[in-house]
Amino acid sequence: MTDTAIAVSGLRKTYGDKVVLDGIDLNVRAGTIFSLLGPNGAGKTTTVNVLSTLMKADGGTARVAGHDLATEAKAVRAAIGVTGQFAAVDELLTGQENLQLMVDLHGISTAAGRPIIADLLERFELTAAAGKPASTYSGGMRRKLDLAMTLVGNPKVIFLDEPTTGLDPRSRRTMWAIIQDLVDDGVTIFLTTQYLEEADQLADQIAVLDQGRLVAQGTPDELKRQIPGTHVRLRFTQSTELATAASLFPDTTSDEETLTLRVPSDGGTRSLRALLDRLDEHGLAAEEFSVHTPDLDDVFLALTGHATEAVVK
Repeated sequence: MTDTAIAVSGLRKTYGDKVVLDGIDLNVRAGTIFSLLGPNGAGKTTTVNVLSTLMKADGGTARVAGHDLATEAKAVRAAIGVTGQFAAVDELLTGQENLQLMVDLHGISTAAGRPIIADLLERFELTAAAGKPASTYSGGMRRKLDLAMTLVGNPKVIFLDEPTTGLDPRSRRTMWAIIQDLVDDGVTIFLTTQYLEEADQLADQIAVLDQGRLVAQGTPDELKRQIPGTHVRLRFTQSTELATAASLFPDTTSDEETLTLRVPSDGGTRSLRALLDRLDEHGLAAEEFSVHTPDLDDVFLALTGHATEAVVK
């Protein structure tokens, strides 16, 4: 039993003269959430299409769920599930009928399929709507039904290509909880998303793809630490205290209106202690004290040169 669910080396894909994937390397641990970030056109969906056997690579190697992508495509397909950017449900069928369709496609008997369908309807809180046409479902319900259909085959690896696009915040958080439950059950999730908060909340590992190349990989915290900008925020009650504090530290930024001072820092306990000792030496005490670190928006901008809005489709 390997602890690697997806292993990719030198993966390439071109369309004519356009290089979409330029020799990317990935390693996804089993039972984790791996998130691939990147601006529009970076190659995220192409990566998913290649790894899910919907598209052939032009170079490189990949193993998914222990199977070689080039020579064991059928075994790969049997081990994975794919949920695309748009819910692939038949709106003329009811929720139960959509699930029954997937049971039939997987060659599962009616007797064996009945408890599977009932369990999935309950798990995704769709039991009450099971007999209603999918056309009457909300966006969040359709996404849940789509993912439930993916689970009929009990996949080891699930590719989620922007699964919460267009959902309201409540539905998005419901989907997050479902995704986390899947991982708790041992499923591996390969997630592409346009929401940096989503990657920050869910992902164990993140890779940033830009113009077909991986520009960074690591945990969310590791990526944030690569970006300068961590600072201590101090708020004083008097402008004289603010001015005195600003004179004690280099490269500070003062805000006279809010009486706040930003002091560059690595956020470590040693540097924080030194900062507070310096204030104490001069008889200063901040009314409020907090440490701020860069978020994934800052990371994304620094690595790709694109603002967060460039990610939104």
